[in-house]
Amino acid sequence: MDSETSELGLALAHLRGADPVLARVIDEHAGFDPRGWLRELPVTGSFGALIFMVTGQQLSVRSAASILGRIRDLFGGQLPSPAALLAADPADLLTTGLSRRKVATLRAVAEQYADGSLSDDMLRAMSDQEILDRLTTISGIGPWTVHGMLIVALDRADVVLPGDLALRKAIQRAYQLSHLPSQQEVLQIAEPWRPYRSLATAYLFQVALDDPGTPLPEKQQQ
Repeated sequence: MDSETSELGLALAHLRGADPVLARVIDEHAGFDPRGWLRELPVTGSFGALIFMVTGQQLSVRSAASILGRIRDLFGGQLPSPAALLAADPADLLTTGLSRRKVATLRAVAEQYADGSLSDDMLRAMSDQEILDRLTTISGIGPWTVHGMLIVALDRADVVLPGDLALRKAIQRAYQLSHLPSQQEVLQIAEPWRPYRSLATAYLFQVALDDPGTPLPEKQQQ
């Protein structure tokens, strides 16, 4: 058994013991690879993850995927580097379906990577809260975007996305709630999952995908 498999086993044992509802969800998804979907993303590093997350703000997964595809087409089949994005005509970025606000946000982010104010190495050395505080100083970047980047690019273990509509719907279904939980309720439910909230979140996203009546994520936070 390698260290990654052993660590996953310990995390799952913790979650099963901490939350009986989550224990049932885990048992119903035997063999689920909680990071399998990440390996399919066309994302490299934190800048690519921020492109992915900013693109997905306020959109369904399907719409965001279409726009990401057009962005990749614009840049030769891959997501752009900070320098390439800054060199592109903003009008060309708008043709992908990005809004003017999102183009402005991505350019602001790219400028900070290009001038060295941000880097993968810098972010890896920071705590989750430090990254949240740092990135949300950029207009158009909110907690939802940062939390997603922490999972996608930095593989942080203890992240939850309380503003994510699909997660809230999955929690409503799994916990048989009579209402869509608020962000605060999501955080309260997730508290026993520490320090493995990212893993628990991955399983609950799978609950959302299991239910054909549950729409894919839409109208997300920034």
